[in-house]
Amino acid sequence: MASSFAFLALRRSGMMSRWFTHCRAHHSDVLTKEKPIGFIGLGNMGGHMAKNLIRSGYSLVVCDVNKESVADLKNAGAQTAESPADIAQQTECIITMLPASHHVRTVYTGSEGILKGVRDGCLLIDSSTIEPGVSQDVAEQAKSKGADFFDAPVSGGVGAARDGKLTFMVGGGADHFPVVKDLLSLMGKSVVHCGGIGTGQAAKICNNMLLGISMIGTAEAMNLGVKLGLDPKLLASIVNSSSGRCWSSEVYNPVPGVVDGAPSGNNYDGGFGAALMKKDLGLAQSAAADLSASTPLGKHAFELYTQMCKTDLAKKDFSVVYKYLQDS
Repeated sequence: MASSFAFLALRRSGMMSRWFTHCRAHHSDVLTKEKPIGFIGLGNMGGHMAKNLIRSGYSLVVCDVNKESVADLKNAGAQTAESPADIAQQTECIITMLPASHHVRTVYTGSEGILKGVRDGCLLIDSSTIEPGVSQDVAEQAKSKGADFFDAPVSGGVGAARDGKLTFMVGGGADHFPVVKDLLSLMGKSVVHCGGIGTGQAAKICNNMLLGISMIGTAEAMNLGVKLGLDPKLLASIVNSSSGRCWSSEVYNPVPGVVDGAPSGNNYDGGFGAALMKKDLGLAQSAAADLSASTPLGKHAFELYTQMCKTDLAKKDFSVVYKYLQDS
């Protein structure tokens, strides 16, 4: 009760407003181009995101288990570090883009993790797609070290990462969000504050469940149409000017040759891996089970990707589900 009265007293006196302004100003200082930003996770998505920051004039210190990815960023102008803890000792803002929850835990809380060397007031932004509870747990540990953590998963795929047109779904404190938005806007076209820690992950899980379902639906329709004798480009043009139109049919069509630049035209290499889609669908199913939310199509999509990922298609782009259905 006393702390509540103290909060109200600060608010009425104007000190709370000045404190929020101080927080924003502090993080604005952190994000000056004279100070390096840490970036950990330089895969299909993270590598492009990091390069966009370099193109915007920021200096980076990077780290990844894949040495070729590190060398690529070094050639683009980044400095390199041996570990996440090493990056934390050199920077006041760190972005991470990692495959799964256990990678995030290791990078943040492991023996050579970020929190072993993090500076007081450091801004931590995780763009991985993971369990909301993991984001909340890491945020608590970061807070104990004096750091501010945001979950900021992305949507849009490799092309959007390359072109700086990602959508960021952000969970974290509203007072620091304007600074986070300014930074993420250098890598994306849309930065949306979803609420507290973990809400960015919640939005991403829902989005990717729908994406997995729609990709399967598109693949089934295209497969059936081709078997019925329709030209796939003709069928796609009809779908995309009709009620069946969706991102999977128009932008990321799973049939080779229908959309220029789509992974389907590159032997399904690059893009968003089928194994990662399986992971995200699994996250959605775990959340649905915990909350007793009925998601029958999400469940079937998870089961289909689980079966497909037992084959040699697991490392291909998730649109390879068309080939899997075609060959079934």
